[in-house]
Amino acid sequence: MSPRRRPLAVAAVAGTALAVGGQIARRAIGEALSARTERRLNVVADPGPYVLPPAVADLHERLTVVDLHGDSLLWGRDLLRRADRGHVDVPRLVEGGVALQVFAVATKVPRHLNIEENDDRSDDITFVSVVQGWPPATWRSRLPRAEYQASRLRSMAAASGGQLSVIRSAADLAAFLGRRAGDPTLVAGLLAIEGASALDDDLANVERLAAAGYRMMGIAHFFDTPFAGSAHGVAKGGLTGRGRDLVAELERRRMIVDLAHASAATIDDALAVATRPLVVSHTGVRPVADNMRNLSDDQLRGVAATGGLVGIGFWPTASGGTDASWIARSIAHAVSVIGADHVALGSDFDGAVPVPFDASGMGLLTGALRADGVDESAIERIMGGNAIDLLARSLPND
Repeated sequence: MSPRRRPLAVAAVAGTALAVGGQIARRAIGEALSARTERRLNVVADPGPYVLPPAVADLHERLTVVDLHGDSLLWGRDLLRRADRGHVDVPRLVEGGVALQVFAVATKVPRHLNIEENDDRSDDITFVSVVQGWPPATWRSRLPRAEYQASRLRSMAAASGGQLSVIRSAADLAAFLGRRAGDPTLVAGLLAIEGASALDDDLANVERLAAAGYRMMGIAHFFDTPFAGSAHGVAKGGLTGRGRDLVAELERRRMIVDLAHASAATIDDALAVATRPLVVSHTGVRPVADNMRNLSDDQLRGVAATGGLVGIGFWPTASGGTDASWIARSIAHAVSVIGADHVALGSDFDGAVPVPFDASGMGLLTGALRADGVDESAIERIMGGNAIDLLARSLPND
């Protein structure tokens, strides 16, 4: 190397070292900020350990538990390790007897969000993507955020030694359940999108989300989109023409349409055009907790009429209270209106909400349902059997 070029090479090496050092520093700062924020938002009323009466423990051990909604990928944790914060990781799923966790990904969240009214002018996920060191493409675009989060789940599954699987098809589901019958420490994840904003306003991007492994899509989140109105948006309108096209495209690809967070008008419109089962992944029921986030009895009946499922949430706005008995009460009401075959669990674990217990305490809900007089056959379906049946019917065959 010539003397003239040596200073340039030294400068390049120094610049690379500084960049790498800066990236490491940013990652450490991001992890600290995420941890502090999560400890403040993802609160657990009773962190356990949870002790079940023998009869409840025996029943819970025989269940195939499925949760239709958790936001655990957002917080940057390694889900293969048990954490001292948040609600979900693989060790706690195993302890709670959870066979399958739906991992939902939000790609845009308004600052200071509330359940009444939000516009789309702010976005906290931009801050998250920069601070946690996500790829630069994610800093300004929502679709790459979804693809990156999907890649994180796949990477964790690859590093798990087979303990964590990602379900993409009905064949994957059947194979996983066969393996888990011989080893209850196995866990599966299924990817879902929370809000059609992940499409970057382009319907053609459904193909990229499907290729990334997403098998469920919420068509609205905390603000109105060009596709649909949100229960928390400004206009709270229904499906637009593009929204109807989106429902048709999701059905064509055998991706499940999720009406959680949708406005009343959007729910009505989706019920009118759907030809496949619809899901409300995480919600409550208005006769127990009366707010715009939750479903009326007529909406419950509408979803059930499609052959779909209503996942009852665990946080107070959804369940109406702060312990497992309130969740059981909301479930029991839904069962009284639409029957046990259309009710499921939609915890909203790690969704910036307080919950009574974390994933390792799922047996507490089995006990609460039993104490509420729900029979064991219905408990088996509600705690996961219904969700397994819906996924087996709805997912692509291969």
